This record gives sequence, structure tokens and C-alpha cells, in this order.
Amino acid sequence: MKKRLIVGASGASGMPILVKCLEMIRESGAFETTLILTDSAKLTFHQEMDGMITEDTLYELADDIADVRAIGDKPASGSYRTEGMLIVPCSMKTVAGIHSGYTDNLLLRAADVTLKEQRPLVLAARESPLNAIHLRNMQELAMIPGVHIVPPMMTFYNHPETIDDMVYHTAARLVEIFGVSAGAYRRWDGI
Repeated sequence: MKKRLIVGASGASGMPILVKCLEMIRESGAFETTLILTDSAKLTFHQEMDGMITEDTLYELADDIADVRAIGDKPASGSYRTEGMLIVPCSMKTVAGIHSGYTDNLLLRAADVTLKEQRPLVLAARESPLNAIHLRNMQELAMIPGVHIVPPMMTFYNHPETIDDMVYHTAARLVEIFGVSAGAYRRWDGI
């Protein structure tokens, strides 16, 4: 039986990274994924991915789709065994909701369950510039064991030639936390 991983997205920029993460997880063959998109994530997806892939194609990359309004769906319970949760992209509104324990939708409830069950929670926090509230929320979340704040930052040591190279590298860093290896991921190997 495959391990389960919850993948969520909220309404920040970075939908190509979400798509690449889902592709990498699927290619690994080790996980089945449950995808949760907020309404804002869907709007951002259409804004950023228009003409590249459809929402239906995105859904095909996941094994299960959960409605963000279905607060009682499987990911809302700790008895739904998972290896953790990835939120990519993760808006500051979502960070604030997780930080405060405000669980008014399935994405926030699933993150809250991930925390209470002490499973890995990876947040691709997306905002710039960051204000003091954003920084405080992320700093306090980062002190919780198993919480990884991984902003999608550009790197240049891997000599990216295209935006796709940057997306690939960022996605590989995010899924690596769950043991997913991306074949073309170029690590820093020193000087």
C-alpha cells in the first residue's frame, strides 16, 4: 500500500511549483496524494496557468480531490494516516490561520491535524516583502517540531537556464522532505 500525502494550495503565486511537486510525487510511485485547493488557489491557478494546463489536468495529477468546504472529509481526522502535508503555495492568510489554529476550511483543518499528530508540515510560504506579522507567524510555526518553512527562493549555484529549471529545483527541495527524490535535482557540491 502506498503512503498518503496531503497536498494543498492557497491563493498565493506559485502554481507552476504546485504542478511540478505533484508530478514529482506521482513519478516517485511511493505516495497517493489528496489535493485540497482553496477558492483563491483556483483563481490564482487560472491566472498563472492559463493556456498551459487545465484545472482538470491538475486534478489528474492527484489520486484524490477534497473540497475545501468539506470540513468533515478524511483529512480532517487524525485517524486518516498520512506522511504529512505540503502546502504550495502557502499564502500569508493560510500561515496566519495555521498559526492561530483557525480551522474554518478543510485545508486549515488538515494542517491543524498534521500539527496535532506531529507529522511533517511543509509550507512554501509566498509573500514579498514580509511584514512583522508574517515574520512572527512563520517564526512561531518554525519552532514547532516537524514544521518546515520553505519559501520558494531562486537559486543560482545550480546554473538554471530557464524558469522551468528554477521551478524544478524549488519543487525538488519541497518534496525531498518527504523522501521523494527528483532525478535532475542539482545539489550544492561545494567549491
